[in-house]
Amino acid sequence: MQSSIDYLRRLKAIAYGSEKDRERQHKKGRLTARERIELLFDPNTFEEIDTLVLPRTERYMDGRSSRHGDGVVTGFGRIHGRHVFVASQDATVMGGSLGEMHANKIVKVMQMAMKFGAPFVALNDSGGARIQEGVDSLAGYSRIFDANCEASGVIPQISVILGPCAGGAVYSPALTDFVFMTENSYMFITGPQVVKAVMQEEVTFEELGGGYTHSTESGVSHFLAKDDHQCLRMVRELLSYLPSNNQDDPPYVPPVDDPRRRCPELEEIVPLDPHKPYDVRKVIASIVDDGRFFEVRQLFAQNIVVGFARMNGWVVGIVANQPMVLAGTIDIKASVKASHFIRVCDAFNIPIITLQDVPGFLPGRHQEYGGIIRNGARMIYAYSEATVPKLMVILRKSYGGAYCVMSSKGLRGDLLFAWPNAEIAVMGAEGAVNILFRKEMEKAENPEEVRKKLVAEYERQFNNPYVAAARGLIDDVIEPRDTRRVLIRALEVALSKRERHLPKKHGIAPT
Repeated sequence: MQSSIDYLRRLKAIAYGSEKDRERQHKKGRLTARERIELLFDPNTFEEIDTLVLPRTERYMDGRSSRHGDGVVTGFGRIHGRHVFVASQDATVMGGSLGEMHANKIVKVMQMAMKFGAPFVALNDSGGARIQEGVDSLAGYSRIFDANCEASGVIPQISVILGPCAGGAVYSPALTDFVFMTENSYMFITGPQVVKAVMQEEVTFEELGGGYTHSTESGVSHFLAKDDHQCLRMVRELLSYLPSNNQDDPPYVPPVDDPRRRCPELEEIVPLDPHKPYDVRKVIASIVDDGRFFEVRQLFAQNIVVGFARMNGWVVGIVANQPMVLAGTIDIKASVKASHFIRVCDAFNIPIITLQDVPGFLPGRHQEYGGIIRNGARMIYAYSEATVPKLMVILRKSYGGAYCVMSSKGLRGDLLFAWPNAEIAVMGAEGAVNILFRKEMEKAENPEEVRKKLVAEYERQFNNPYVAAARGLIDDVIEPRDTRRVLIRALEVALSKRERHLPKKHGIAPT
């Protein structure tokens, strides 16, 4: 018996890698696969599976690869006391390249996550497909993609890019719910050398597919971290807001913050002048529990802000226009960013709070050519499709199609509120007067004076929240300082909401 135990220990010691392996990773500013797992999970809760699986490559290579298993560590453990499954690629084994058995291990642990209703986290650090295994490695990617699609909307899927991720490997992260990247990681379809050879373009790894590029330009990355340590802490924080699966509610945390607390500072944060900008993050911090807001895609499409917070202990998703950037208008990137976030919230039973201050969609040829119509329609589809509680507060402006798009009554918004100075109309008063009374102003002796009177009259009669409230399109006009407690009361009643759509195979979302 002792000899058998000793043999098992030797095999596992080999699979865990050597000190030289760890040193090579540390020199790159990265941790090893198992060091990352230790940081991700609660202490002493991780249980590894398939430790002794060997690569198919061993059948026809020189056998050296078998010393370290198949380049990926899989298993399960606890994060904040809840079970989570993981696959952590090991770059010290054949560069973390993906072969048949490597893929089998990942698919197996993903299927276990679905079976047991637990989140799945993929820690990516791989040189891509294992060339020696040919089409079998490509087939492995296909099986992983299929598992990603099957798990979508069933369990939270998180991809963490901690090294290279190139070629077909990039599509698995793209199929998951959230993507994290570190500053020294990168992902792209084809590398700089191929781009230079085919397109005659000189581009660096960072410019082509670095973490900053994907966080600001492409939007592929939802979170950017300085290093492995910070990144894995952020993953843990994200999981604290997500349920284990689509049948569970998000984790409730008994609140310390007073649910009846008033927020008089809001009257100073948001200027009365509709042309003056302000940071909507300050509004969010004022109304949520303890001012804690976990922002998603912070560096991408900054004219709209999305993220998670808690209201009286309940998790909520927040969608808010940002007047500091492009005056808070909605453009293509903002539409893509908001619609994805809304659908994630809806899939995982997270109520949505919309804070609206929007003058409309961003105009221009670039936006029209880029497809603002179909991309703007994504937001309509996402809000209409969502069956979770949908609350909304109009902070200042709500004009035109943007009013319709952002959780309006017509899109089954549940409880809608507005501040007294809110402006709800087809367009701003000045624009409306210029169109409606153009001839009168042209004939007037003092056109500017006439225009000012007409603008004031238009604002008094039409451009205010009371017209919408009189028609039931706004449920109440509230004082800014009461926003937090009004939203909490609304949330308490809306949490019991039960809404279903007509049966169908699936809708056809705008692309």
